[in-house]
Amino acid sequence: MGSETAGTDPRQPVMADVAKLAGVSHQTVSRVLNGAPHVRPGTRDKVLAAIRELDYRPNSAARALVTRRSQTLGVVSFASTLYGPASMLDGIEQAARSAGYFVSVASLRSLDARSVQEAVDRLRDQGVEGVAVIAPQISAVGAVARLSSSVPVVAVGSGSRSRVPMVAVDNLTGATAATRHLLDLGHGTVHHVAGPAGWLETQDRLDGWRRTLEEAGAPVPQVYSGDWSARSGYEAGRQIAADPEVTAVFCANDHMALGLLRALHEAGRPVPGEISVIGFDDIPESAYFTPPLTTVRQDFGELGRRALELLVEELAGVAHARSHVLVAPEMVLRRSTGPARRPARPAGPEPHARERAGRPGASYPGAARP
Repeated sequence: MGSETAGTDPRQPVMADVAKLAGVSHQTVSRVLNGAPHVRPGTRDKVLAAIRELDYRPNSAARALVTRRSQTLGVVSFASTLYGPASMLDGIEQAARSAGYFVSVASLRSLDARSVQEAVDRLRDQGVEGVAVIAPQISAVGAVARLSSSVPVVAVGSGSRSRVPMVAVDNLTGATAATRHLLDLGHGTVHHVAGPAGWLETQDRLDGWRRTLEEAGAPVPQVYSGDWSARSGYEAGRQIAADPEVTAVFCANDHMALGLLRALHEAGRPVPGEISVIGFDDIPESAYFTPPLTTVRQDFGELGRRALELLVEELAGVAHARSHVLVAPEMVLRRSTGPARRPARPAGPEPHARERAGRPGASYPGAARP
């Protein structure tokens, strides 16, 4: 049936062809395609066999005209190889496919208002039912807030300050946990290598770090600025390695922590012997750094599921009290953090050694170290 001969109509098979070959009505074929329960098994088998023989493919456009549902969602993505945005896109695509949706992606190099609006318009012209915009930068959130769209729009990765329906990792809580972990190990303060300006993650992680130090009454040191790259972490690390007072560093992502570890190694500053280092993201390679990196894990699979859930609720017009969803991060303890080193003391007996042996922060009970 699939081969063409002279005079054979080369057109694609339609539902009527399937019905004729299977010896059933086209309504029965439609019920089989839509998974209707009230079809006899023998009839269903005949229809499926005819579909395979004819290599029939349902016309999704025609089905959309009948059902007014395209089962397609749009994603406006930031054209970046950075771990966070790329993982957000993957999480959304995986969740959408699991829920039976197709995904159409518009990848942008700039998330300004005009570019985002044009991308949403193009996706809407393709018949998408809703749009998720990956918006990790302050400019992107502003662009999403100014959108004019006839379909629901949800921002993803937009930080805690978004004015539109959004789903994001709770970066503030993650940064607080990272900083508190180092303080609990007995470090007098924690230095910070921040991400680039204009990123919502940068601001939330910076705020969480600073607030935790202030609440603990610890000094707030100067901030080292990075750009998410290992190279920027290395440059900051060269400065940090030259400061003998530094004992703990929180890096705003794992790639910058990798560069920092290299700089400290070259300077002969052992980790965690002299300086403890913690990252953020839990990239797949972080368990294989030297030493394996303590970090804050972002669950991008859960982020995708929650984004899809919120978008589907918007599609259904479900009234929900909260349109801002924060996904909790998780601390992952490895070997790059440890108790604060004791300050150098003159030779001789050390008074009250027994009392200090059990000082708070000397260990982290109950925490597994993979």
